Amino acid sequence: MSTQTSRPRVGLFVTCLVDAMRPSIGFATIKLLEAAGCEVEVPDAQTCCGQPAFNSGADGYARGIVKQVISAFEGYDYVVVPSGSCAGMLKVHSGDLFADAPDWAARHERLATKTHEIMSFLVDVMKFAPSDVRFEGTAAYHDSCSGLRELGIHAQPRALLDAVDGLKRVPLEGDNVCCGFGGTFCVKYPDISNEIVADKARSVSRSGADTLLAGDLGCLMNMAGKLSRNGQQVRVFHAVEVLAGMADGPGLCQGEDGSGEAAGASGSQRT
Repeated sequence: MSTQTSRPRVGLFVTCLVDAMRPSIGFATIKLLEAAGCEVEVPDAQTCCGQPAFNSGADGYARGIVKQVISAFEGYDYVVVPSGSCAGMLKVHSGDLFADAPDWAARHERLATKTHEIMSFLVDVMKFAPSDVRFEGTAAYHDSCSGLRELGIHAQPRALLDAVDGLKRVPLEGDNVCCGFGGTFCVKYPDISNEIVADKARSVSRSGADTLLAGDLGCLMNMAGKLSRNGQQVRVFHAVEVLAGMADGPGLCQGEDGSGEAAGASGSQRT
């Protein structure tokens, strides 16, 4: 591990969904980390955090994936993830895969200790607040299940967003209630998932917000898809896109003109 200097060396774990569906979240994360005084690298060898395999009971596959993550990231001062779900996997769950492998268990523990979700890292570790950032809109914030319940992320994104000029944050009824995505849950139980996200869309409507923010792209895609199919004109962004001043283009499930549903990002249900 490197010796930490005044510029901590951060390995960015991009996540599968960000890489495939919304790379701007990764670029926004890099911009924020550099503004906070970090030296940022994105290891080429990274792939998945192993959560889909782990949740499906494929522990052997998950173990191999997590070993790759450990090998790729253990040399950094910190590992930062723009997702409470993936960060939760690496910090909370994946250690269970090495109960019979003490050497790997020790390496995993060291990695888990220095792994952080991006907004928690900015506030709790770097004591960072955005400046000279403006976003015109009335925004509601949804707490992802993993970030909230596994990592204790609640006040941090709100503190960061409250520092953005022009942004008015309004309460969201049930902001701490699941959106219905849940990774493999929405695939295994699509009807239940659809009812849950329908409730979330109704809560967004009642909030009066013109913008919906969250910290996990899976949740965002699911909610944005439902809002779009309902015809609700609500912009949907990852919070880091707003915090980095990179939310001036179309939101999730919006076309280039800012309306309608964009192909390839429609969430998990079609009804």
